[in-house]
Amino acid sequence: MRGDDRQQAAMWSYISPEQRVPPEHPLRPIRAMVDTILADLSGEFAALYSPVGRPSIAPEKLLRALLLQVLYSVRSERLLMEQLDYNLLFRWFVGLNMDDAIWDPTVFTKNRERLLAGNIAQAFFARTLAQARQRGLLSDDHFTVDGTLIEAWASLKSFTPKDAPPAAPDDPGNPTVNFHGQRRSNETHASTTDPEARLARRAKGHEAKLAYQGHVLMDNRHGLAAEGCVTRASGYAERAAALEMLGQRATGGRITVGADKGYDSRDFVGALRLLHVTPHVAQNTAQRASALDARTTRHAGYLVSQWKRKRVEEIFGWLKTVGLLRKTRHRGRRRVDWMFAFSLAVYNLVRIRNLAQATG
Repeated sequence: MRGDDRQQAAMWSYISPEQRVPPEHPLRPIRAMVDTILADLSGEFAALYSPVGRPSIAPEKLLRALLLQVLYSVRSERLLMEQLDYNLLFRWFVGLNMDDAIWDPTVFTKNRERLLAGNIAQAFFARTLAQARQRGLLSDDHFTVDGTLIEAWASLKSFTPKDAPPAAPDDPGNPTVNFHGQRRSNETHASTTDPEARLARRAKGHEAKLAYQGHVLMDNRHGLAAEGCVTRASGYAERAAALEMLGQRATGGRITVGADKGYDSRDFVGALRLLHVTPHVAQNTAQRASALDARTTRHAGYLVSQWKRKRVEEIFGWLKTVGLLRKTRHRGRRRVDWMFAFSLAVYNLVRIRNLAQATG
């Protein structure tokens, strides 16, 4: 049963959280945008909840609490419930009165799983883009694409041969594993903790870790995330995800996309041109010939795309330092993808607020 989100003044509450939050607090414009988005999503929430049974956590309050968790880098649901218990600002943002009871962390987690089943993160992300489009902050012509590794919530000790029977650990809590000298790959090994995670390294000379791969399509006008997804980590995932995201955008006129040297391959550039996308990819001329020639690189727009594409690192930097995605706290690609899309939506809300304040 869906909980009630209507704010009701408590009988013995003499101090309203609304009165204690300053009018100029930076969370106020974000709260206003979130309320508009949640009102649009009301119909989708209703489809996820039964009309009978014990009232559950209102999905509006649940999403506001998750947004605070991302925005303030609260690393667990238990700590989030602790903050909600005594933090007046958190109570105001979620919509709780001073004497409202706080949810049990396990109940909160189970209710979050219901939103996962309804794919609410993508719907929430789409509504944030609609907010940006209403303010004239989005471009439909110029984009940047890039990817990053997201460390999985699994240890290298769990990366064991697929066909080998599990050995009895000497210490169930922290077993001793000696894998030095062994040749391990994703074809022969898998993690027992998170089987969907893949062994990958950021670059040559860096250590390999169990990870997923996050991908972002950025709008070049104001650096907003226009699309995002999570895939299994592989050497081809970045280009495949880029083509999928761009295929959804290349429905009208010709657009441009900037990217780093990792995307400079003849297959990728050729596929972009079939989609009527102009490839503004950085040239990789290290002991090879670039897939781009002067017909593309001589234009001024190519230089602008190369300058703008660096801003995508700001998105990844925010996601990893603030949005808790340097190392995910969830297992399974579907859950990681849900949190990635939701964190991108939170980043867009912060970016929209900052742009509105700068132009206002």
